[in-house]
Amino acid sequence: MILILRYPMVIAGFAYCLIMSCNNSEKDKKAYDTPGHGTINISVDESFKPVIEEQIKMYEASFPDSKIIAHYKPEAECFKDLWKDTVTRLIIVSRGLNDKEEDYFKNNMNYVPGWNIVALDAVVVLVNAKSSDSLFTLNRLKLQMEGKINRQQKIVFDGVNTTGTVRFILDSVLKGNKFDTTVVKAAKNSDEVIDYIAETPNAIGLVGFSHIGNPEDTAQINKLKKVKMAYVQCTICPDSPFVKPMQQSISSKHYPLVRGIYYIINETHLGLGTDFTGFLKFERGQLIFRRAYLVPVMQFDVRAVKVNEKIPEN
Repeated sequence: MILILRYPMVIAGFAYCLIMSCNNSEKDKKAYDTPGHGTINISVDESFKPVIEEQIKMYEASFPDSKIIAHYKPEAECFKDLWKDTVTRLIIVSRGLNDKEEDYFKNNMNYVPGWNIVALDAVVVLVNAKSSDSLFTLNRLKLQMEGKINRQQKIVFDGVNTTGTVRFILDSVLKGNKFDTTVVKAAKNSDEVIDYIAETPNAIGLVGFSHIGNPEDTAQINKLKKVKMAYVQCTICPDSPFVKPMQQSISSKHYPLVRGIYYIINETHLGLGTDFTGFLKFERGQLIFRRAYLVPVMQFDVRAVKVNEKIPEN
């Protein structure tokens, strides 16, 4: 009692420091994410938005103390976030790291981000619902994108320079050649591509299968009333020269425009990002990919079961 009366300012200062220390400690706990807890920002290729939104929804339902804030953007912007944005530790894109990128991290940070494939997706060729032009070869697509044939038929992407869809087509169809930009047009996102094709009878659109391929999704069913998925030549099929993108043809690679969905995680501690990638890789996340009519990388084996049809007496 004497101490308090003689040194009131000292005691008050000590109490203030103690309270602030506790408050800061609580803030630190909230700021530091752990598996199933905390908040993180991730960058996602916009063409994967429907299925990744479903993955986040289910993860957060399982772990109510977690918050995953997804920023949907072109693939190149996702990689910029990985290089330069320390807040973004996880990106979901259509490729893994190449050797040059791994060397960059190794030489500058003594660390290589983990990455892996979690599912197979496809690039879909869309035409207007009333169009009779629904059979494409890869060579025809290549020549049209280079402006060498059918110049009157516009081709629309979800962007021109930086999206995963564009990069995939440049690598897999054009083989490094350039688009004719008087023929190839850019929309802001996949939904704008679909709307453009719905309003333009003589046009071709390219979008991710995740936006249009789920026959149980009401929104995607409504989109397919306005546009339709074209058939693309299968070069390895003995009896079906043209195939439509669907879960089976993506899995067998009979549909030729198949690509992967990859995560790249730049997280040096066991945090929320690492836990979410585990969710994507293993059974629950893989079942969500399968239910979205994509192709999970995990094999779900069907086991033969012998059923005893006789009713036991006891």
